[in-house]
Amino acid sequence: MIVQNMMQKNVVTIHENETIGTAIQLMLEKDIRNLPVIDKEGDLLGLVTDREVKDASPSIFHQNEHPEDFEKPVSSIMKQAIFSAHPFDIAEELSTIFYEHNVSCIPVLEESKLVGLVTEREMLHAFILLTGTHQPGSHLEVVVPNEAGELAKVASVLKDFHLNISSVLVYPSHNEREKIIVFRVGTMNPLPVIEHLIDNGYEVKWPPVPGERDEK
Repeated sequence: MIVQNMMQKNVVTIHENETIGTAIQLMLEKDIRNLPVIDKEGDLLGLVTDREVKDASPSIFHQNEHPEDFEKPVSSIMKQAIFSAHPFDIAEELSTIFYEHNVSCIPVLEESKLVGLVTEREMLHAFILLTGTHQPGSHLEVVVPNEAGELAKVASVLKDFHLNISSVLVYPSHNEREKIIVFRVGTMNPLPVIEHLIDNGYEVKWPPVPGERDEK
């Protein structure tokens, strides 16, 4: 999935000279946690998140004592060293940045102009689409040898049922000689499929066959 197909396109922004008070009001009115800061030409200068606003705002017990804090420009609290993405970047690769650097959003730029925003919400929605969990169906986990061509072999077994496969994922097993292929298939009764896979020599890790869990 490319970034432009999952990013926010109507992004709420704030200019560098606007105040922290304005930023707080925008976040409350629009129910957002991230405000890209732009200049008059629309170039991205930085980012203000709810973290910066919270750190810069007076304590709720001393708000009336320091009203001048709300009049400071957002440029005084914005983060300048921020990650950015291009519309044609791969969305899955952004998840590494979110995880490793603990960021809440990534602005999307094209020729230095802000054209979108990817937040944790968009990343979660992308994960839902990629895994096919938004569609009715069943989740199958099949253990196969960690060798080339195994996906095609399992798929050839599944084709006997003429199933619609919503998604296919592969993740490592604790055993380096194995890997686990995860299918999202268009049936609410996967038992015949599971039994067919077992008959063809495959171990189905999930879901368990009725009675199998009790036997172990």
